[in-house]
Amino acid sequence: MDPLPLAYAAIGTLSVLLALFSDRFRELPLSEPLLALLLGVALGPHALGLLTLSAETRDTLLLEGTRVLLAASVMTAALRFPVSSLRGLVAPLALLLCVAMPVAAAVTGAAALLLGLPLALAALVGACLCPTDPVLAASVVTGKPAQRDLSERLRRLLTGESGANDGLALALVGVAVAAVLPSAGPVDVAGRLAWEILGSVVLGVVVGAAAGKAMEAATRHRELEEGPALVFTLLLAVAVLGVARLIGVGGVLAVFVAGLAYNRTVRRGERGPQQNIDEAVNRYLALPVFVLLGAVLPWREWVGFGPAALAFVLAVLLLRRPPVLMVLTRPLGLRPRDAAFAGWFGPMGVSALFYAAHSVHEGVHDPRLFAAVALAVTASVVAHGVTASPLRRLYARR
Repeated sequence: MDPLPLAYAAIGTLSVLLALFSDRFRELPLSEPLLALLLGVALGPHALGLLTLSAETRDTLLLEGTRVLLAASVMTAALRFPVSSLRGLVAPLALLLCVAMPVAAAVTGAAALLLGLPLALAALVGACLCPTDPVLAASVVTGKPAQRDLSERLRRLLTGESGANDGLALALVGVAVAAVLPSAGPVDVAGRLAWEILGSVVLGVVVGAAAGKAMEAATRHRELEEGPALVFTLLLAVAVLGVARLIGVGGVLAVFVAGLAYNRTVRRGERGPQQNIDEAVNRYLALPVFVLLGAVLPWREWVGFGPAALAFVLAVLLLRRPPVLMVLTRPLGLRPRDAAFAGWFGPMGVSALFYAAHSVHEGVHDPRLFAAVALAVTASVVAHGVTASPLRRLYARR
């Protein structure tokens, strides 16, 4: 059987059902990515055997699929709140990006050593898994239940962090890839990473501000129809992603910065409808990626890890982020319950898969890299998907 029509039918049917009962699923201890993951497992070679992909096809689909999904997701995160409301969070966000993210990479890399990985490869696993995922984080901080139960400041902090650290993790991943494949000197690596990060910031500011000004002018002169206006920011995300790749800078970070610049330029009334469309697209665009992940889970490599796989999962879930956030409770200006909630809900997902696929594209072909990253992502999808609704209600009661 041709797997492509089957994938269309399965993903489309799941999306329709989830859309029909979207409000109810926000209240259940069962997230949409988790259901998509389970569907992929059922269709995969170790269950029904209806969706089978080679490692090369898997890596290509994951690289391009997660790249586009991340672009849409970080654009949505950049538009979720007015930029003016994020000004008071600059210092906490800087602390999360400059302290919490590198610590998460170091802790996760140390945990990867339990799997028997060499030091450089373990460091690369840690770098891939250090950013919080904007797709999974969105399922926690958006929707009526989140607006009802969570504080506005906590939602903004998690949104800003998940949007920014997905692009900035490129620096850590680049250094780790260079350690695994020491083909270039430190100066060359540092120069390339500096260009990728600084160039993406400049590109995002220029294109985002220009797009905002263009939107204002088109709206003022009534030259823009309602339909194109609603998807304008998604089109902007694709355009920025393409330009970033052409000039060799970080596309995900460029899209996030462009979203912030656009957000800063346009009025709230024009941004609101676009945000609603972006949220919906982001919510359902993620489903094919998790179905794909479920179908290609490396069960054989996991069995080869032995009992160390469980130790790795527990270490990543419990030590990668919660202790760091609890230590930073006061510097972040959080209450203990806010720090505990933010510490637990720093999920790993699409961004980790993207950086793993990016590393393969850069020349890291050790199958243990994808096996370790997929193991942590799968554990995160299950653990955070099951606990999101109960812990959100517990947070509200306290």
